[in-house]
Amino acid sequence: MAITEKELEELFEKMPKKMEKNRRKHIMIKNGELESQAIEANTRTVPGVITNRGCAYAGCKGVVLGPIKDMIHITHGPIGCAFYTWGARRNKAKTEENVKNFMNYAFSTNMQEKDIVFGGEKKLAAMIDEVVDMFHPNAITISATCPVGLIGDDINAVAKAAQERHGIQVLAFSCEGYKGVSQSAGHHIANNNLMANVIGTGDMEKAPGKYSINILGEYNIGGDSWEIERFLKEIGYNIVCVMTGDGAWEHIRNAHVADLNLVQCHRSINYIAEKIQTKYGTPWLKVNFVGVQSTIKSLRDMATYFDDPELTKKTEEVIERELARVQPVIDQYAKICNNKTAFCFVGGSRGHHYQGLFRELGIETVLAGYEFAHRDDYEGREVIPDIKTDADSKNIPDFQVEPDPSRFHLRMSPEKMEELKQKIPLGDYAGMNLEMKDGDLIVDDLNHFETEEFIKLLQPDIFASGIKDKYVVQKMGIPAKQLHSYDYSGPYAGFNGAVNFARDVSMAFASPTWNYITPPWKTAPLLEGEFGEGGKA
Repeated sequence: MAITEKELEELFEKMPKKMEKNRRKHIMIKNGELESQAIEANTRTVPGVITNRGCAYAGCKGVVLGPIKDMIHITHGPIGCAFYTWGARRNKAKTEENVKNFMNYAFSTNMQEKDIVFGGEKKLAAMIDEVVDMFHPNAITISATCPVGLIGDDINAVAKAAQERHGIQVLAFSCEGYKGVSQSAGHHIANNNLMANVIGTGDMEKAPGKYSINILGEYNIGGDSWEIERFLKEIGYNIVCVMTGDGAWEHIRNAHVADLNLVQCHRSINYIAEKIQTKYGTPWLKVNFVGVQSTIKSLRDMATYFDDPELTKKTEEVIERELARVQPVIDQYAKICNNKTAFCFVGGSRGHHYQGLFRELGIETVLAGYEFAHRDDYEGREVIPDIKTDADSKNIPDFQVEPDPSRFHLRMSPEKMEELKQKIPLGDYAGMNLEMKDGDLIVDDLNHFETEEFIKLLQPDIFASGIKDKYVVQKMGIPAKQLHSYDYSGPYAGFNGAVNFARDVSMAFASPTWNYITPPWKTAPLLEGEFGEGGKA
């Protein structure tokens, strides 16, 4: 069931004029007959609208930095900010020999009213001294929250003094929540600092083995990274580091030696992928390990890049074995899921990645979008030169790199690179829109009003989203699959992950729970009224 232009116009008419003017640019119906369809993204949400986005601090500390297990991550700010970026995400990490693991701890300066009035620099410095004395970490990060930026605490000066005092790396991230449009700004801030001060500081001068790779934009939610590493290592790949799921500062320092960077989540880490290629010459390949067929394609693309008959043979052997093992199980679950429809509105690249897995189960995605995407996540990287830099983006320092005089080297000739680009997504991401069907709805920064209206119009069988909006959807009698941290399940990546996902989704469909829920809007509205100009009722 597709939405019509008439129905979309009726939805816009229910909005205040200011909101309508803004949201028209963020919502579109896929039309393959048009040469290009531009969508507005990475702009501020209209004030007063209930958005599902997070803040820059959440993107920096919560997404990128938090999963690095051998660093202590201090939140300089209120305790609530620290807990949100620690307890709400299921970044798993194993304790390895000679690698410390602090994932079970949340560290915060717990700023109080007096700290806001008199400043919190002394409290932060004292906390650094305390954690060094207690835990002896390899390195420390300090992430600033909104109050810190407002009162002017100089976290960079505190970090520099602590680094000199203790002889370990202390990195300061000015990622105050208001710094950008969404958590995407925090990704960028974290990437810049890691690139400037961590990557390339290790002692390795060459890769430790054949087929050495980095996995970028994989955060080990529910154990995703472990499943991906399982079959990659069996094929013969040598994983230098994962950024940053179950990642370690000790490993990230040597990321410069890899032969290839794999980019799973394009939005959160494409900045690092680009800069490593510029500084060290390492190409990056866009991969997707969500879904059986997407995983198979990514593995074959990797084998094409390395162009080694032995590696290709092993790749096909693993694919054949895994496919024979998991496909019969998935086919059974697909009988329950077949001919269902889904909304897929998730951050990162998941709004795109999970569509293939849904499709393998016989579920059609009729609405998709992202919380914090940029236009290239929808339309592909070719639109990057056309994206205008807004005022919020200027809050992030323009960090540039040059080829490293001693460590830069090309992994292959420019001619070979161009040849490979015609076969595999080397240094490219085509975006989500390309795979959407005509008539499907594409929505950026979906809000709660639109969520309810589109559910009424399209009546999806399942809604894949984040933790903040799933409860609203469930109260409407629709199963909600939480794809930011998977609630209590996972992994969902790779071959085993596809089986887990099929099981959980089919279980949601088979549950009788939804038969006992009658959404209020199916009977009578709880509140009636009209919007006037300026959003006044």
